[in-house]
Amino acid sequence: MAKKLNKTELKTFLDEKVAQYNTRDFLETDPIKIPHTFSKKEDIEIAAFLTATIAWGNRKSIINNAQRMMQLLDQEPYQFIINHKESDLKALEPFVHRTFNGLDFITFISGLQHVYTNHNGLEAVFEKHAEASSLQSAIHHFKKVFFEIEHLPRTQKHISDPLKNSAAKRINMFLRWMVRPENTGVDFGIWKSLYTKQLSCPLDVHSGNVARKLGLLTRKQNDGKALLELDTNLRKLDANDPVKYDFALFGLGVFESF
Repeated sequence: MAKKLNKTELKTFLDEKVAQYNTRDFLETDPIKIPHTFSKKEDIEIAAFLTATIAWGNRKSIINNAQRMMQLLDQEPYQFIINHKESDLKALEPFVHRTFNGLDFITFISGLQHVYTNHNGLEAVFEKHAEASSLQSAIHHFKKVFFEIEHLPRTQKHISDPLKNSAAKRINMFLRWMVRPENTGVDFGIWKSLYTKQLSCPLDVHSGNVARKLGLLTRKQNDGKALLELDTNLRKLDANDPVKYDFALFGLGVFESF
């Protein structure tokens, strides 16, 4: 199929798929439903960040474990992060999602407290290092800021670094949630200092496989170089909002076994 579609046909096809999947129905089976249970900006972004952090593996278990995280934070993630005492962290110790364990969770609470207390919050850190058409360098700097606190070396692996050739799928997904407008009720659009043209596609097995079949990606690995190739091609289809095609690639892969 990929060989038969010229650029105009490909854009038409993908735009139709975006319209099909970028709807509130998408929320029911997607981890983005967790931050949608909150209304305050800080609660939304913290819930989104923690949910995105554990967004690998079985989607049902991601959603269940993200709900569990919110319960452990008393359904008030921002208040918990700012005001918790050392003794409150004990309850977090048994938490586990795949290789993300209770100690990682506790470290993330400390990292977030540091970001909000000393760096003016998540949005401000990303904005500070944002480039005109990319947030990949901003992710690298965010990771440095986040881990200025005392931490176990093992916990660092739970935030990817694009400057070390990672596709950083989960954090790019988090950024999509925060920056893309909420005109269809899926993404939030609560970060006004960043723009959709700066976003990168959350590249995973599904979106990567579909992108290859459509001729949008030739590189075999789903790494930072592949992300740059995919981003470059998606920007040719829509320079202002390339990441809307995440819905098309993901939907085709997961729901249509394309």
